[in-house]
Amino acid sequence: MSHDGLGPRAVMRSVTFLSATVLAVPLLAACGSDDQAGKPLAAQDIASAARARVADGGTLHWAVDDVPETFNSFQADADATTNRVAQAVLPAMYRLDAAGRPRRDADYLESAKVVDTEPKQVVLYRLDQQAVWSDGREIGAADFAAQWRALSGKDSAYWTARNAGYDRIEKVERGRNDLEVRVTFARPYADWRSLFSPLYPKDVMGTPDAFNDGARRTLKVTAGPFALRKVDRKAETVTLARNPRWWGRPAKLSEIVLTAVPREDRASALAAGKLDLAEVDPADARRIETAAKGSAGADASAPGAAEGTGGAKKSDKSEKSGMSGKADPSEKSGKADDEQQTDHEQQSDDEKKNDNGDDQEGSDGKASRAAAAQDASRDLEVRRSLEPAYTQLALNGSEGPLADERVRRAVARALDRKELAKLVLRPLGLPAEPVGSHLALSGQAAYADNSGALGGQDTAEARALLGDAGWVPGGPVDEVKTEKAAGGEGEKSDRGAKSSSSPKAGKKDDADDDEGTYIVGEDDKGRRAGGGDGKDQRGGHDGRHLAQDGRQWVGRELSQGGVAGAYAPKGTAAPKGTAAPAGSASGVLAKDGKALNLRFVLPSGEGSETLRAVAERISSMLVKVGIRTQITKVSEASYFKDHIASGQYDLALYSWPASAFPATDARPIYAKPVPAADGSLTVEQNYTRVGTDQVDQLFDRAVATLDEDAARDLLRKADSRIWAAAGSIPLYQRPQLVAARKGLVNAGAFGFGTPVYEDMGFLKKGAVRDAASPSQK
Repeated sequence: MSHDGLGPRAVMRSVTFLSATVLAVPLLAACGSDDQAGKPLAAQDIASAARARVADGGTLHWAVDDVPETFNSFQADADATTNRVAQAVLPAMYRLDAAGRPRRDADYLESAKVVDTEPKQVVLYRLDQQAVWSDGREIGAADFAAQWRALSGKDSAYWTARNAGYDRIEKVERGRNDLEVRVTFARPYADWRSLFSPLYPKDVMGTPDAFNDGARRTLKVTAGPFALRKVDRKAETVTLARNPRWWGRPAKLSEIVLTAVPREDRASALAAGKLDLAEVDPADARRIETAAKGSAGADASAPGAAEGTGGAKKSDKSEKSGMSGKADPSEKSGKADDEQQTDHEQQSDDEKKNDNGDDQEGSDGKASRAAAAQDASRDLEVRRSLEPAYTQLALNGSEGPLADERVRRAVARALDRKELAKLVLRPLGLPAEPVGSHLALSGQAAYADNSGALGGQDTAEARALLGDAGWVPGGPVDEVKTEKAAGGEGEKSDRGAKSSSSPKAGKKDDADDDEGTYIVGEDDKGRRAGGGDGKDQRGGHDGRHLAQDGRQWVGRELSQGGVAGAYAPKGTAAPKGTAAPAGSASGVLAKDGKALNLRFVLPSGEGSETLRAVAERISSMLVKVGIRTQITKVSEASYFKDHIASGQYDLALYSWPASAFPATDARPIYAKPVPAADGSLTVEQNYTRVGTDQVDQLFDRAVATLDEDAARDLLRKADSRIWAAAGSIPLYQRPQLVAARKGLVNAGAFGFGTPVYEDMGFLKKGAVRDAASPSQK
């Protein structure tokens, strides 16, 4: 989403989506010097340290977005925390390495290989002889068979989100002994390594009732380095504890406490010592790094500073989330795992003492707490990498000007994708390279830069394509009316526009000048006023698994503006003397009396500043070729469901994760829409509504091709065709910023890799990390 967001496989499952996501690849081919896949643009930043230098024991407090509604990763409402828990407590036959490629997990699997292809594909799994569930039962064929039956799609009583891959299996049976599992496929399946990860016990998968309800609130039987100890929905915490039956390398940590903390409250919680690890937005990352360096001015901006000293206030939700300053129950228990005490634990003891008696402290006490918070901030650092996900510009090809492929291609050719990547990533110190594939990211086996199928930035070519499509300068142009976006927010924007001239409305606008509609490319008309309720609505929505919500789409490091004529607060006219960009006003293109004007829909709210900055830069690029954009901001809660999924937009920005299995997971994202009996379109997850028979056929061939090199070539050909159709334009890989205690090792910005939970922990006193991590450079 993942890394700290949705894991690629978990994401896809959820909607069948669950998508939001997901992709695939030729399996374990090595990267040679001539391999187009290349290497990941950014390495993991997890403060690596050998296990011998990691203390035994301790509790890791890790921020998450929500306590999950279900612990069953194959249900539609599974989320990022569902995935995180599954990774720590359940078997997985394959996990992703630092390059985003699937690797056998030796704790569960001694070997797995295709042993027959004729007359049917047969995969033989040999399980580790020590692998057992937490109830003592051996992991075996019965668990594999139960999961296959539940996810095969043959029994509608199972409320599954997705059946991809399992629907190609013919049978699952025991091999020569209890440690062997034979899986026979009815149809060849290249992505067989994507299956049975995670693997649930037959107790969960064996019956529809158990599947639908048995794992929603808890997981009674597990088989990982950790087990699910407690779910406290009131305190919004999920506690994982060491699994006493774990046969692999013992977990270093005694517990991992996953705590739901709003993003805006994480910096203060980190500074107060109540969190050890949290994904943060760019603005918070900057403040944390400033405080850690003890820079001038840190006193006023340090996250978590006491009230009255410029610090952030804790929200009501953070108080209810167990972030109230009270010691975590796991800290009070007095359990000592006869482990070495870490520097982190000593610090937590001191902080708890400081938290007692706050009511009697007065001003001196507050100053002392502020100093303590600054000291705690100096113990933090920001670890950074790139998420296994990319942001794209989506072009809705179902209607309007963008139904013409020439117009879509013109939009694409007007964009300087390198400049957009720099805009987002360079301020964060991350590689600013545009993404060259829809199906994989640099380093993954299926990756190749196929953007040449569409071509790079070329203003003259863009204008020529528009001219060929009948859009020409001059001629009568009907007045462009500000359209209401679909849904309640659009209606509010329209009302706000009508009332923006009212003196009373001016006061309200001061508070919500982030909302509304304005048109980029109009001459001598000022900015279109807009409305909106000004609220930062962060509620979940049906598309959160698919395209992530505003908090994850983008960060906050970029302020609005920076592009002349691209942004101004509502009702603000362009500065006098500012020349209109080429292509605007008299240069606007028209066809049949209508100007070329595209609806650019964006999420509002604090978490989407970067998306809006990118949209403004895109709009300025389009104006240069004669395309105007009507930018409409809508609530994050309605953005996906009411606009993207329903097709109520021309242009939009949202993200897709990349996984190791594109032939399976990317197909529904790019499948050609199919007319339904009622005249509507069945689009699966193809929200641009652009697809071709040829692309579908290439996906079908790739998923049935067992030769890895041949499958990779087919996927790259499919990607080239997707580029040529210009339904979506990949822009940049998303940044991943994680704040962590300096003494916490083997955790942080995981990039592509699946976290190794048993290696996480706090350094022993006097121990040092391995070679300098990116966060130390």
